[in-house]
Amino acid sequence: MWLSSISSWKGGSTVLELKIDHQLVKRCRNASEKIASQVNETVSGLTTVSIERTILRLLGLDGVDADEVPLPNALVESLGHERLNRGVSFWLGSQMAAENCDLESAVARILQRKKGAAFRRHERWKEPIEDLAAKGASRIDRCRVDRAEKMAQLPPSKPPWFYCIVATGNIYEDAVQAQAAARQGAQVIAVIRSTAQSLLDYVPYGATTEGFAGTFATQENFRVMREALDEVGEELGRYILLCNYCSGLCMPEIAAMGALERLDMMLNDAMYGIIFRNINMVRTLTDQRFSRMINGYAGIIINTGEDNYLKTDEGLKAAHTVLASQFINEQLAAQSGVPEEQMGLGHAFELDPSLEDGFLFELAQALLSRQIFPNAPLKYMPPTRYKTGDIFQGFLQDGLFNIVSLLSGQHIQLLGMLSEAAQTPGIHDRELALNNARYIVGNMRHLGEELQVKPGGILERRASEVLRECHDLLEQIAAESLFDTLEKGTFAGIPRGRREGRGREGVIQKSADYYNPFEDALRN
Repeated sequence: MWLSSISSWKGGSTVLELKIDHQLVKRCRNASEKIASQVNETVSGLTTVSIERTILRLLGLDGVDADEVPLPNALVESLGHERLNRGVSFWLGSQMAAENCDLESAVARILQRKKGAAFRRHERWKEPIEDLAAKGASRIDRCRVDRAEKMAQLPPSKPPWFYCIVATGNIYEDAVQAQAAARQGAQVIAVIRSTAQSLLDYVPYGATTEGFAGTFATQENFRVMREALDEVGEELGRYILLCNYCSGLCMPEIAAMGALERLDMMLNDAMYGIIFRNINMVRTLTDQRFSRMINGYAGIIINTGEDNYLKTDEGLKAAHTVLASQFINEQLAAQSGVPEEQMGLGHAFELDPSLEDGFLFELAQALLSRQIFPNAPLKYMPPTRYKTGDIFQGFLQDGLFNIVSLLSGQHIQLLGMLSEAAQTPGIHDRELALNNARYIVGNMRHLGEELQVKPGGILERRASEVLRECHDLLEQIAAESLFDTLEKGTFAGIPRGRREGRGREGVIQKSADYYNPFEDALRN
């Protein structure tokens, strides 16, 4: 595992350590395991149009038709829900076996069929599908091995990994800015998606140069950025990690594209899509299960979105919901085959800066997450909600965030920008953010060795309070269900209906003979 060398790293030589109730932590984990099992029991009997399109992409289908419709979309729409309950593989395999043709020819012939024309089952339909599936898995295998070899040759800098964003809308300009950020000291480059791409039920094709507040996630864009980061990594003598987003209506498709183009991290969280994008909860939790199998198999770190809860709910009283979601995401990931070393569980530094002892409360929360999930490369998010456009105050807030990150041993640290709430950050803002973080990490590297947590003091009392409230919430969710809890708006204060939301029409009940050629292989 390429993360084994950093999974035990905790900031300096040591970090501050809280005294916490480990039996209560165990009960939280037991409750969250039950919650995750309930979710998987519901979604395991379902597939979605996006899962079926993902299977096609992993089998090797790509490109668009004469009307610029992505071929996976065209084929899935041509078959219709009444056939997809058996899985797209059955129909594609039957066509290939009956005609003794390749993938592209079989797809073309299916698309040319007259509406309502009968399909014929071929007794050897699985053979061509299993052959293509083995080739698809081997492509991911090669990317995983390639990553490990490159990291051995060009070791990344030790954590915390400074994570910087590029978001120009033009993938070629993104590549230039990403290389500049790497030269300035960034270890992880995240390409922000164009606004509302998560609501598209298709993936755009090819390289894109027009996006709003971000760049479209496409397989070609992934390839362009991967090539640019490999190039600058050779120049700098260290591997640069690439991150993008796969949450949304195309979650498993984009996860597959990331696996095929050697991305290293992907934002992967159904809860974010449900709460903040009003995506149907059943649809996206079904999609998440398969997408995390792909991420787990590919060696990609998933990033979860708990930090967003504190942008709409009050951070002091809602802290336990962040921890509860971390527990749930841990178990959902584990049940999809994602190892601990690939669980980039999210949290954030988002308390009101006018709060007395707010720094101590932030540190308590960060230490609590670090101790409960010791092998997870946590992703720590900077202050944004209480940035006002005052760049001097903002720079100070980011400095305090950097100190908490160091003292609590965070692995993935998204850098705050002094221009948050004032403008889209430029290259100079990014360099100032990196200078701030480098100064604090270097100047305070071993501060944790010189300090101790006061027994029964503010840090321990705050951590105990959050853990108790988290336990109570998890027990409540386990007694009801995650679906019921989301309907109440417990997370982020935003209620969502189980039968509402975007993409609901794309959910399909599996038949008894449904077949997905990748599910067992990816889980194993």
